[in-house]
Amino acid sequence: MKPPVSDCRFHLAFTVDDLAAARRFYADLLGCPVGRTSDRWIDFDFADHQITAHLVDAGSDAAPTNPVDGENVPARHFGLVLAWAEWEHLVERIRAAGHPFRIEPQVRFEGLVGEQATFFVDDPAGNSLEFKAFRRPEEIFRPRP
Repeated sequence: MKPPVSDCRFHLAFTVDDLAAARRFYADLLGCPVGRTSDRWIDFDFADHQITAHLVDAGSDAAPTNPVDGENVPARHFGLVLAWAEWEHLVERIRAAGHPFRIEPQVRFEGLVGEQATFFVDDPAGNSLEFKAFRRPEEIFRPRP
C-alpha cells in the first residue's frame, strides 16, 4: 500500500508516566497544539502529524493499554491517518489476505468532533499499527467541546 502523500498523515502513540509533564514538554516547550484529551492520553499536532501520549502505570509487566471508546488500545503503536476511501480499501485488502485484526474496523466517536474509522493490526514481530480516517479531516486536531 502506498497512499498518496498529500492524503495521509503519520500517527505515533507512545507511553509516558506523567501526562502533565508531557503536556508541558510538547505543548508549552515545543509549541505543539493540543487536540483531544482524556485522563489517560493527549493528542498533539506535531507539524501536522498526530502524536499521542498514553499514560501507563509504573511497574506493570503487561503490555500497556488504555481504554479508548470502549476498546483496550495498545499504548505503544504507530500508523497512518488515511483518506476515508483509502482506509476502506486497506480494510478489504487485509480481510482478503486473512490477516487478523487486533481491534476490528469500526467508527469511533460517532457523531462527535473527531469521528473516525479505525482498526489495529499487529505486524509479525508483534508491533501494533493503527490505521484511521477522519470523517471530517479538518477535525484531526480539534478538541471536543
